[in-house]
Amino acid sequence: MNKIVPVPPAIVTPRGSLRAERPRLLGRPVVRIHLLGPIRVTTYLGENALPHGKRARAVLGYLCLAGGEHVSREQLAQLLWDRVSPAAARTNLRQGLRELSTSFGTLAKELIVTGRDIVRLNVEACWIDALAALALDPAAFDVPHDELMALCRGELLEGLDGASASFDRWLTGERNRVSGRLQARLERELGRVEAKGNIARALGRALADLRERARTLAEYARQNERRQTAIQAPASEPGEAAGRPVPPSVSTHARDRLRVGVLPFLSHSSRREQNLAFSLSQEIAAALARFRWFDVIAPISLRPTPSALFVDERQLRRMDLDYAVDGTVAGNGKDVHIEVRLMELAEYARPVWRECFDLPMGELHRLNELVTTRLVGRIDPIILSIEGQPNRREHYGATGLLLLAIPLIFSMERKKYEQAGLLIEQALEKEPDNPMVAAWAAHWHLFYSGQGWSQDVERTHEITQSFALKAIKLDPNNAEALGIYGHICSILNKDFDSALYYFDRSLRLNPSLAWIWALSAPTYCYIGKPEVALQRLERYGELAPLDPYSSFFEHLYTLAYTFKGDYERAVIVGRRCTKAMPDFVAGYKPLVAALGHLGRRDEARPYVEKLLSLEPNFTVEGFGKRYPFKRPEDRQRYMQGLRLGGVPER
Repeated sequence: MNKIVPVPPAIVTPRGSLRAERPRLLGRPVVRIHLLGPIRVTTYLGENALPHGKRARAVLGYLCLAGGEHVSREQLAQLLWDRVSPAAARTNLRQGLRELSTSFGTLAKELIVTGRDIVRLNVEACWIDALAALALDPAAFDVPHDELMALCRGELLEGLDGASASFDRWLTGERNRVSGRLQARLERELGRVEAKGNIARALGRALADLRERARTLAEYARQNERRQTAIQAPASEPGEAAGRPVPPSVSTHARDRLRVGVLPFLSHSSRREQNLAFSLSQEIAAALARFRWFDVIAPISLRPTPSALFVDERQLRRMDLDYAVDGTVAGNGKDVHIEVRLMELAEYARPVWRECFDLPMGELHRLNELVTTRLVGRIDPIILSIEGQPNRREHYGATGLLLLAIPLIFSMERKKYEQAGLLIEQALEKEPDNPMVAAWAAHWHLFYSGQGWSQDVERTHEITQSFALKAIKLDPNNAEALGIYGHICSILNKDFDSALYYFDRSLRLNPSLAWIWALSAPTYCYIGKPEVALQRLERYGELAPLDPYSSFFEHLYTLAYTFKGDYERAVIVGRRCTKAMPDFVAGYKPLVAALGHLGRRDEARPYVEKLLSLEPNFTVEGFGKRYPFKRPEDRQRYMQGLRLGGVPER
């Protein structure tokens, strides 16, 4: 639910108006909203503005924790009214928003921004205790103890449990996020104050309360998950689920999504490194949660007791995880040494990846940029690679079928590619409204026509657009879906402005999504900015140096070097690409153009022959009409390279 979009400018009023006299313009909030403990809303005049209804309060809490970002009306309606039809859910949401506006009275127009498809709370006009807690810097020294204690008075959105099953799942994640930040800050403060005294005792009690609530919350989440699984499971014989035999001792077979746990990172150095270790594990969990094809269990839920130093293998199995991320942090006064590993938890805990980082103390403010984003970007393709192996698991749902299809897609071999299409069809039958499956269905159809395999290109393009739009409608915050749609806007619609917009949204939502960095590179070539394309490809390489599908993206380097006019380098990379993926037609075109510009027509001949065997109707004229060039000079130069390389004109 992390929406990152441009925030509209603040409302400006003429001098002398009543609104210009409001305290917000003097640095004071229009309303104060307390979400920690019993919900309270008070205007700047001291009036109670809390809506009466439970769902209206839930809407308010969600908008507050969105942090001022646009929220999809449809997504919010489905979250709070997940047992009724979409039309009824939208009607209920309108009623909830009316109740919320009524409770705000004359302030509603200033506080609530609505549109046909979105709604937003103007948090700049509010003070919200939960956002204040999330803004706490564990390394800062300037938070008065009384203000810190005021943020520890109760559970987030107390009393709103049970609004809906979907809302409860969201609320569990938000409670973990807020309490994790507060715990890290309290642990920091306890390390600074004297061992005795009222302050230390008060901080200790607050920390103990937070930890106890976290343990209760984790246990509640586990019990609720078991209860939901039992409710949803079809009647079957013992040892069977969904028609497949299941070993009764392995509970993960009742699930159709992977679970990745991030353990609390350890440090045996100073209190500063210990706090840094726990904060880093929290940030990694938050970053991993941006991926939509597995569930993430946060460190605060995996710490068995406040004093526990580690989680053993038996505890990991009881937690019902498929993968676990753990790590250590050590400092020597000048640098921080960070080690992280990924373990696969099948028959036994097996390390499958390890990475080390050394960060100067003076660069700790760049921890997220230099460590967290890169770590998460490298974890994702490792899991994708492992889970893409045939016969990997027997309990797959739609997401599992998609994971099996992805390596077949990136092979670009027709037989395997069409097998991937069948897997995606099966996934759509299981879950027609799964946004990730819909997004990859769009990706599959796009490249199926691009390879020249479609018998009806126009119809295939219609299907591509339909699946892509369905995916982003189902989940407007799905970074993969937004990135795929950006590429479709560019390659099919030649709408480069929209493509850049959707790529930007995608990477703001999930900056660790390495392959979207690569997928955005062609658009920068099409608009005449190959240097930016190469920068994006470099970022892709930094995030996923061990990407098992790097051969697929390597042709983009050939493309960027060809657009740049660096034909020698384009040939070096292009040869390697076509050798690794001989059936991928897109790898041959920039290579032939580069060889043509270098005057090496004889060397280009076998590549032209192979290209024409894969795409018999390929001509320079047809390419010039279809290919998404923005600048005429780029079109003419590319077409001239193909002519010089020996491609037929018509």
